[in-house]
Amino acid sequence: MSKLLKIAEGMEKFFGRGKFETLKFAEDTCLFIGSFGNVAVVETDDGLVLFDLALRLFGPLIFKRVRDFSDKPVKYIIYSHGHFDHCLGYSYFIEEVKEKGWEMPQVIAHENLVRRFEKYTMLDKHQAWTYRQQFASVGVGASNNESIHKRLDPTIVVRNNESYEFQLGNVKFEIYHDKGETDGMLWMFVPDKKVLFTGDLFVSSYPNVGSPFRVQRYAKQWALANEKMMKKNPEYLVPGHGPLLEGKENIKELLSITAESMHFVHDEVVKRLNEGKWFEEIYFEMLDIFPEKFKKHGYLRPLYGDYRFAIHDVYRLYHGWYDSGNPTDLFPSKSDEIAKEFLKIADEGNFLERAKQLVEEGKIQLALHILDVIIKANNSANPEVLLNALKLKSKILKQKAKEEPSFIAMNIYNTNVLQIKTRIKELRKSLK
Repeated sequence: MSKLLKIAEGMEKFFGRGKFETLKFAEDTCLFIGSFGNVAVVETDDGLVLFDLALRLFGPLIFKRVRDFSDKPVKYIIYSHGHFDHCLGYSYFIEEVKEKGWEMPQVIAHENLVRRFEKYTMLDKHQAWTYRQQFASVGVGASNNESIHKRLDPTIVVRNNESYEFQLGNVKFEIYHDKGETDGMLWMFVPDKKVLFTGDLFVSSYPNVGSPFRVQRYAKQWALANEKMMKKNPEYLVPGHGPLLEGKENIKELLSITAESMHFVHDEVVKRLNEGKWFEEIYFEMLDIFPEKFKKHGYLRPLYGDYRFAIHDVYRLYHGWYDSGNPTDLFPSKSDEIAKEFLKIADEGNFLERAKQLVEEGKIQLALHILDVIIKANNSANPEVLLNALKLKSKILKQKAKEEPSFIAMNIYNTNVLQIKTRIKELRKSLK
């Protein structure tokens, strides 16, 4: 299977997308291209405006879809934010500009996107490592193919909380800044066409607040952004991920309940911080009080973002890294040394048998914790017991991945299964 097909297959599990569907809308003057990061086109008499560009790997497909729609030159490119799946599929458009002698398009982005690109350049190896941890199971990784070292930098930079407007072919474009998934988000509204382009400020699932491998996100500001967008009364909404949305009342309801869900997680975490509670207590209380209207809403499913992630994100915005209240955790010993001490007290076989019992009782998360005593102790454990512990952990993770609605969490489980598989092979070799 080619890399592109493997990624597309994995994307099918994420909002059912990956086939690069195209839809004309707003009297056929706009084009929606559904992909891992959606791309949208607005056609005017004087040229095209592109909102986001998807992954570099998808550049040829995006270019073909755009050119099937219109042969007019691209005049503006807007980056909703600086994540790879929204801003790297530009090369075919730039090659076309050079071949035809057209004027280079203006590229609009927020000043914090420029800083993000600089950070990605500084942390390129770390960034690649995190992508392998999160998405290896569906073939997505920040390889040289997605490197930020090759990029199309903005020519128009929106600063602070300023808005920006321009006109092309008698069509007015309004661009606004709000914090959300990043601190450099832009969203766009086209009044004449009643079309709202949200980027990842709306993603057709629970907002991606608190992604496990990513830096701080902003639930409260994200909620306020959804409320600001709602006031534009759009008839069409192009999300960062997920299907094109239509209908004023439908869009209003979706933006409203998404904002409400983020206000909820922010305000309830803050309330408990003010009550002097530590993270574990806050986390499990928050799981218990999550309203049914959010759980059951079709557009708040934890397909990418997840309420459980959001609890972490709001907490870390306001609290330091010491989150347990237990001084033992202040300067902890190495986890493998702790595991070895446990094995001095009880035989590793006892841990394995207890893990099996917990699995039979349906307590598979607890079973993982018990298995990790054997696995982390590594050379201190009997190799045969360690092998069986790894096999059981792999089985549990596969089960959790099948049951997990979150695309991110599912991939983390499946990626670790791949890593365990490699370790099992190495251990079997050593046992021969």
